[in-house]
Formats: sequence, C-alpha cells, structure tokens
Amino acid sequence: MKLQTLLGITAGKSAHFVLNKMGRGSALPGKIALNFDKHILDDLAKDYEIVVVTGTNGKTLTTALTVGILKEAFGQVVTNPSGANMITGITSTFLTAKKAKSGKKIAVLEIDEASLPKITDYITPSLFVFTNIFRDQMDRYGEIYTTYQLILDGAAKAPKATILANGDSPLFNSKDVINPLKFYGFDTGKSSPKQAHYNTEGILCPRCQHILEYRLNTYANLGDYTCPNCDFKRPKLDYTLTELTDITNTKSEFIIDGQNYKINVGGLYNIYNALAAVSVAEFFDVAPDKIKTGFNKSRAVFGRQETFKIGDKTCTLVLIKNPVGASQALEMIKLAPYPFSLSVLLNANYADGIDTSWIWDADFEAIHDMDIPEINAGGVRHSEIARRLRVTGYPEEQITQAESLKDILSLIENQKEEHAYILATYTAMLEFREILANRHAVGKELR
Repeated sequence: MKLQTLLGITAGKSAHFVLNKMGRGSALPGKIALNFDKHILDDLAKDYEIVVVTGTNGKTLTTALTVGILKEAFGQVVTNPSGANMITGITSTFLTAKKAKSGKKIAVLEIDEASLPKITDYITPSLFVFTNIFRDQMDRYGEIYTTYQLILDGAAKAPKATILANGDSPLFNSKDVINPLKFYGFDTGKSSPKQAHYNTEGILCPRCQHILEYRLNTYANLGDYTCPNCDFKRPKLDYTLTELTDITNTKSEFIIDGQNYKINVGGLYNIYNALAAVSVAEFFDVAPDKIKTGFNKSRAVFGRQETFKIGDKTCTLVLIKNPVGASQALEMIKLAPYPFSLSVLLNANYADGIDTSWIWDADFEAIHDMDIPEINAGGVRHSEIARRLRVTGYPEEQITQAESLKDILSLIENQKEEHAYILATYTAMLEFREILANRHAVGKELR
C-alpha cells in the first residue's frame, strides 16, 4: 500500500473518530482522505461485491430494504444510510466500514445519478440497480434523457456488472447497453391499451416518437407499455410483482415471484422499491424467508415516512423533490383513515434544485380528496407553496404561512388534530429533522 494511501486512511479515520465523539458525522473524513490520495477508494473498496442503487426517486429506501435483506443473508453490509452519495461520502463509508464476520464483503451504495460516472472511476460494482428517472432538479440534471445517459456512462465503466433496471420505465429500454441487463416490474391487472395522463413525461416511443399506450399504468410513465405504431414494447421481466394484496398509508402487502411479502411503509411507489430489493436478493440467491425477515425488520428511514411525536401529536415526515414524487406522496397520505393537518415545506437551495416551478406539475389538487382541516406553508419559499395550495381551491383562511420551521413545529404542537403529515423538500427536511433531533423527537443522523 502506498504511503499517501496509508496517510489518507489514518487521517480520515482520525477525523471520523473525533466527529463521532462529538455526536456528528459528515463526508469530511472522506474529503480529508482523498486529499492525500485521490485513488484511495481503489484500496478501500478492494474485494467488495458492490451493489449500486441509482435513479431519481426511491434510492434511499431501496438501499435500506436491500441492506436489511442482505444482512440477514450475509451478515455485515457496508452502506451509506444517510444518503451521503457523492465521492467524499462514499469514501467516508468505506473508511468506517466494519469487517464482515461471514467473510463475504458486500456493499450496497446509494449513488447520485450525476455522480455515478465519477464514482465508477474508483470502484467496480457487480450490480447496478436503476429505480426510475423523472424530471428532477432540471437546473442540475437537465432532461430525463440526459440523466439516463449519465448513469449509462457510469455503468459502462464496469461493463461486466449486471444492470437490474425497472422494466416498467420505457427509458430503460430505449438504448442498447454493453452491460448484461435484467428487468423487474409489475404484472398485475391488464386492460386494452390506452394513453397515460396528458401531463405525463417520457411517453414518446424512442424508435418512432409516437405516444406510447399502456395495458397497465401503475403511475407516471411506468407500466406495461406498447407502441401502437412500431414493435417497441416492455421487455420480458425477470422479476415480477403479480398481485397487490393490501396498500395503506403505513404498510403494503404484495406477491413477487410467487412469494407473499410485506413492508412497513405505505404507498404504491414504495412497492417498486421493495420489488427492486427483492430482485437484488433473488439475483444473489437469497431465500424468501431471509427476504421476509429483512422486510419485517425494516422501518421508514430518514424523512421517508419517518414517524415521530410532537407533544401528543403523531407526525409523519415525507421527502418530496419533484412532481412525480410529490404526487405519489399525496396519493399515499390520501389513504390515511383519519383527519390530519398538512404542512408543506419548500426550499430552493442547490440540493433541492433552485427552480421551484415543479410544484405546479405536482397534483396538489388531491388535497380535496382528504380530510385536512388546516394547512401550514413553510420553508424559504413558503409564499410560493402557499400560492400553489390556494390555486387548488383550498380555503385561503385555512392556510397559515410560517416564517421559520420552528413556527411550523409550534403550529403542529397546538393543532386540534391528532395526526400531522409534513411534506418537505430535501434541505427543509434536514433543517426540520435537526430541530426535531434537538428536541429528541427523532435520532440524529450522522451525515
């Protein structure tokens, strides 16, 4: 091992030790280590079987569910649970990794789409998981086709690694790839082919540019698609969800490849995350009982349907960051069998995307199908989200704008309803969690 590599590992681990004693975590240890040796991951990640999870929505929960399953099967699994998915965060993850008792060294990493081509300069995954690609932070990523090319470029640097892609996304079937390719998807009730909702992105046939039709349209542009003008259609699925048994706002039950499974989070969109995790498990020949045990131990993570108490109020925090994700979050909370307050926290920092026009494409009109006596608008752009909510026709006098997130907390604490949902963009979610952690309502995340 080179001297600069040893120095980098020592300095990085020392930084982690100090930060850990302070009750804090960050990508700083990785940054320090990389300053000594920019190729330090070559040594840190050596001999690991690496699974990379990437895509627009669902990376964090898919990673968490996959880790839970693989821990049952193989013991220790290296991962980045708080989503520190840039090069510095990945380096920190391997710096602080514990040795696997089973002898099998495995890592499951959530990696940002734009970072993937850079990360695969330093690590060689054996499996890529592509969750989906939707319009998200267009000031940073550009159109969905640009984002897809980014992750393909990243995967191409590990050409022997299998790509496990969401077969229900037409985008993932739009280009020839050099990697081995497998697909997972839904194969539930079918109908005669029909077009998706008029406000759906990514529904043009990549071969002839006609509008795709769907025999099954789960949400957005996902489903069993076919082109009425040419032979483009959904590929044969390798891993298949055949039945949705039960979906509530807090849990979901379903059948994948003949096995009944349950996860402890609600909403249709999270079933895709579970399907991806099961597909990874089957790829590694993990038995169904191990998968079920992993799911039974799983809980919502880091702002993804994270539940906590504010006083005597039961609250759920849900990350939103783009139109499709926000619309699906609204569909999920619609399943709640009780009245609740709704708080929507909108920031426009770099990590959120500085363009907030996406809120006009999210289906906030769905709030009229719910029992919501009051709404709070918060975050840096609280006036913008308040305007968006007013435009839905929700009574203006029932919308309260708050200058600070602490004010949001007070509003929830003093509300009449027993339940509250908080939808928050990324940095607003982080800020709100920090306030909650200081009150010991949630645990601190080491980032």
